[in-house]
Order: sequence, then C-alpha cells, then structure tokens
Amino acid sequence: MCGIAGIMASGGAVPPDDILARMEKAIAHRGPDGTGIYREGDVAFVHNRLAIIDLVTGDQPLREAGGAALVANGEIYNHVELRGRLGDWPFRTQSDCEPPLALYRREGIAFAERLRGMYAIAVHDARERRLVLVRDPFGIKPLYYAAGAHGIAFASEAQALRAAGFGTGRIDPARRAELLELQFQTGDQTIFEGIRRLMPGDTVSISGGQIVERRTRAALPQGGPVPRDHEAALLEFDRVFQDSVLVHQRSDVPYGMFLSGGVDSSAVLAMMARLNERPVRAFTAHFPETDAADEREAARRVAIACRAELAEIAVRAADFWAELPSIAAAMDDPAADYACVPTYLLARAARQAGLKVVLSGEGGDELFAGYGRYRTALKPWWMGGRAMRRRGTFEDMGVLRTQTRGWRDGIAASEAIAAGEGRTRLQAAQAVDIADWLPNDLLAKLDRCLMAHAVEGRTPFLDPEVAAFAYRLPDAMKIHKRWGKWLLRGWLDRTMPAARAFAPKQGFTVPVQRWIAGAGDRLGPLVAATAGVAEIADRAAVERLFRKADGKRQGFAAWTLLFYALWHRRHVLGRLPDGDVFHALDTARAA
Repeated sequence: MCGIAGIMASGGAVPPDDILARMEKAIAHRGPDGTGIYREGDVAFVHNRLAIIDLVTGDQPLREAGGAALVANGEIYNHVELRGRLGDWPFRTQSDCEPPLALYRREGIAFAERLRGMYAIAVHDARERRLVLVRDPFGIKPLYYAAGAHGIAFASEAQALRAAGFGTGRIDPARRAELLELQFQTGDQTIFEGIRRLMPGDTVSISGGQIVERRTRAALPQGGPVPRDHEAALLEFDRVFQDSVLVHQRSDVPYGMFLSGGVDSSAVLAMMARLNERPVRAFTAHFPETDAADEREAARRVAIACRAELAEIAVRAADFWAELPSIAAAMDDPAADYACVPTYLLARAARQAGLKVVLSGEGGDELFAGYGRYRTALKPWWMGGRAMRRRGTFEDMGVLRTQTRGWRDGIAASEAIAAGEGRTRLQAAQAVDIADWLPNDLLAKLDRCLMAHAVEGRTPFLDPEVAAFAYRLPDAMKIHKRWGKWLLRGWLDRTMPAARAFAPKQGFTVPVQRWIAGAGDRLGPLVAATAGVAEIADRAAVERLFRKADGKRQGFAAWTLLFYALWHRRHVLGRLPDGDVFHALDTARAA
C-alpha cells in the first residue's frame, strides 16, 4: 500500500522536477516508509512506500531487464502463485508487485487479467515509448489522471494533481450537484474540472500524451443466476471465502480487523479466527451518551467466541467537532458519508496500536444483497416498490438556489448498462451499486480515512473468486422473505452462532444528526456564510435547515452542507485544517 504519481511530458520533454516534487509531497502521508524516484526520457514516477510485504528488498520503482519500470499502490494477493507460473523469470525481490512487471513483459497490457488483488499500477515501457495505467476491477485503490501544458499526469489522489497544477481548479457544477444529492459522484469525471478517475477495471495505454488503447476487466461475471443446491452452495462459499481471507492475510507486518458486530465483519472475523493461531486484534466504534445503536454487545459476543482481542473506540461529540475538518481534508475526492468519522478514528487507533493492515467487511452487502433498498426495488409500485436513489437529499427543500435536474443522470446510465446480460432485477440493482456507490463512496472513504494514518485496508469480500460465486447465486439465496444476505447469514449461523446472524439488524448509524441539532443555532449561520455554501444556497434557508436538523431528512441535509463547507475550505480555498469545526467555518467565510 503506497502513494504513486507520475508524468509523461509533452513532446518528449524532460518532466519538470518541481511538478514531481509537488505531487510527492501531496501523497507523502500514504507512504511514510520511503520514497523512490524513477526517470527515463519523457517519463518520471514517484513512489511513497508503506512497507507491508518484502520489507527489505521491496522498494519501488521496480525494473526489469527489458527496460520497463513499475510503481504500484495496493497488494497482489496471488503473487506467490504467479511466481510459480512464471517459472524461470529472474526475480530480484520478494515483492508482491514484481510478478505484475514480469507478466507485463510477457503478455503486454493484458497482464492485469491475471492479477488478484487491489491495485493501481503504472508501468513505463521505455522500449515501446508508452505509459500503462491499471486499476483493479472493484476500484478498491484509486487512480486519477489529467492532461496539462506539461503532459499527462497521474496520482493516487486528485489533490496531488491539483498541487502540481493539473486541472482547471474549477468545480464542475454537475458533479457538485451529484455530491449534494447523492453524497458521492458517479463516472470518471471528478468534482474538479479536468481531473478524471481511471475507472475500475480499466487498463489504458498512453503514447505521445494521448490514450491510444483502453481495456476493461469487469468486476462481475456475465449472465443470470445459476441454479444451486443450498447445502452445496454453503460448502462452496466456505471454500471460496476461506481462500479469500487466507490470501488477504498475506503480510510481513501485524494485521487486525474492523468489527461492527454486523453480519459482514463478523463473517470476516469468524474466518480469520479459523485461520490464525494467535488472537485476532479487532476494533469497534461506539457512541457514548447518544441514542445511536450500541453494537458493542454484538461485537463482544463475536470477539469472545472467536478469542479475539477487542478494542472499543469511543466516538464522542467532542471528537466530531475536533476531527471533522481533518476528515474532510482527507476526502479530496469527496463523499459525504458520515461513516467517515468512525472510520477515521478507528484507523488512528489501529495505527497507534502498531498495526499497518486491517481487514473489513465492505462489499458483503453489495454481493449478497443486504440492503433494504434492494428489496424495495424488487416490489411492484403498487406494493411500495421504487427505484433506488430516486430522490435527492435537497430535492424540493428550497435550500439550494438552483436545483440541478441532471443529478441522477450518472445513476440512470449505470442502470441502463446493468439491466443487460440476462440479469435479474436484483442482479441489476447490485450491479448499479458496485459500479458507482461502492468505489466512489464506500471504498473512497476507506482508502482516504485509513491512508491518512498510513494504514492499509483490505476487503476479502471484494475478491474475483468471491464475486464470481456470490453474484450468480439464485435470487432466493440472497433475499428470502424479509432477510437479505440469506446464504451468508446461514453460513455465519452455522460457523459462529454467537453472531446471531438472524437477529434483527440495527443498522450502522453515526449520531451526526443529534450532534448537529444540538448546535444548530450556532452552526447554521456559520455554514451559510462559508464561501462554498454561500455560492450555492440561500442563507436564510440554510439557517432554518440547521434549526430543524433533528428531523431525519433535514439532519442529513445539514450534515451534507457542513461536510461540503469544510471540504471546500480545504480543497478550494486551500486552507489547512487548524482548530475545530467552529474555527474552520469561521475562517471560511465568503468575502
């Protein structure tokens, strides 16, 4: 896990030193264990390393005799198996990222088809005069690119490109509307004009400053459900999931996991306990002095049954006010997901405990159909059925000056694509979430909040083998009566009865609504006066919204504006987080 950046200069020029230095500084937090620089002709790379595998000889850039060089962010979980298949290749390190370089030399830009892992990779082939960029199929690891006067550049975080002068520096109004209404942005265009995401699963070849070839590796298998016997499916899941957790534990440094007490994280812990002789170190968040669901009892039951060492991290209102400016600053590609608050604090606790790697349960809901919105989407309209995300956060609230009607266009495009290939309505709904919500909200949040503390997050549900099994399960093995994740619950019930897999789901909520409502009279005028919010919203309406933040819809809208105001202060106004929320807002006022 690391930070990478680089540039292919225009017209064969030598990449300017200052551009590389600015990008390196912007992603330094992602890799505190060393910096590597590569220069060859019109291409330069920088690699900030978080050492996880091959601590001695695994520094990057990696090079091979044919003249290609590689930098990577992520982990290649099948690197052991790839080494065996590559036979007499003269490996120089034990790094998990050297086999992809060998594969590139043997198979060209199709090399990523053989990779199992989470990764953003850049390869420079000096012989072929091309730059190749690759991102894993689920989009677990981020990668951004932009063209400018000096050439085409890439980086692990969009803020590194902006620091180096790429992009226009302007906010894209359509992407901002998506952020406000959806809490994330769809597609490849970021909120910053001129800066794009490499899409999940994409491999692009760049020559002469232009993308000349693009290939896409799909995260999900094609086709509809495959009939299965229930008992056989349980056994097959056990095999597939054990294999995934096993390879996700490959590490030369200590690792642990995040435990919420829910089905997904409990399943991860149950399998880790099976595979580890020593107690697993688990971290769970709770919210004292609020009415938020307290999942500590569930987490404790599972931890005791699994012989895990459980650390309970209290997240209080004081933490919210103190840390939110830094959290918003970490989310350079913004997602207004309030779960970023406990995720950030759990990551800090894990790092303070000496861990560099944590496993978590992201992806379980998407692959096994755990969300209630899936069940709602499957109902006919006369029984309350409705499309997912049909109503925006601010729609018809009278807060924003201009209601951008196209905020749902990206979701609609994903829905049109997902409806093909013989999929059921349930599979189509899952595919929509996996295309946009998963990489651009859940995984972006996980990446930024963990990497802010130099911690690597691993997601064993988001594995090609697990996805190939889960996605084509019969719908009835995913949703049964009122239960989502039916097969996964059944497996957990047998494997770890203490998890109470069929107990009513409390849902993971963060009490931001209560915290905001308690300070609404003070917050409203401050948020309304910030440069970011004053540009888009009616001041009096914003103040009224914060006074009514104890309502569910109003509370989430208030949270979204608060997050956006703090994000705008850092990433548009360019002010570093200093002080608490109230200080930050007071220093972000519009002129």
